[in-house]
Amino acid sequence: MKSTIVLLGPPGSGKGTQGEKLVNDFGYTRLSTGDMLREAVRNQTELGLKAKEYMDAGALVPNDLIIGLMKEKIAASSGKVILDGFPRTVEQADALGAQLDVDLALNLDVKDEELVDRLTKRRSCPNCNSVFHLLYNPPKVDGICDKCGAELYQRDDDKEETVLNRLRVYHENTKPLIDYYRKKGTLVTIEGVGDIDDIFEKVKEAIQ
Repeated sequence: MKSTIVLLGPPGSGKGTQGEKLVNDFGYTRLSTGDMLREAVRNQTELGLKAKEYMDAGALVPNDLIIGLMKEKIAASSGKVILDGFPRTVEQADALGAQLDVDLALNLDVKDEELVDRLTKRRSCPNCNSVFHLLYNPPKVDGICDKCGAELYQRDDDKEETVLNRLRVYHENTKPLIDYYRKKGTLVTIEGVGDIDDIFEKVKEAIQ
């Protein structure tokens, strides 16, 4: 079974969902730069305050901030690891490759129109980080988190203008990673549309 997986795909492609299923079923440790950055923003760390300016604009957080954060988390992890949201550029991939060997780059492929619909209808919990979707995974009580009862909100980076910018940034900066890992022979692309469990069956085949 693959021990170090990079999850690739545009924002909203289902990386977080599939990553969580791998954690629950196979015991991977999921390292999500998005979660780490939002935690840093909530805690108002120096990194968090710097990162927030970029995140609110839908821009990529600079390499030095992300790489420093990921090095700490990777060093503290043991066993099988999933990297979600990192690397996002070829430069970051080179920096990662100097730290550890990537066994599998798993690419979830979804068209832009579908992604805009998915992302703008997401609602997040400010307390426990649970994510709901108005169509696919609505909360039991409108506007309230099922898990902790907090009031849900729409993240700034899930608003349409920011989503469109995030997709533009993805195509310019992150898509080259698909070629990068294809050349290394570690890329597997899966269509990220349809039933979540059906997609996960293909993911399970890829990690063996």
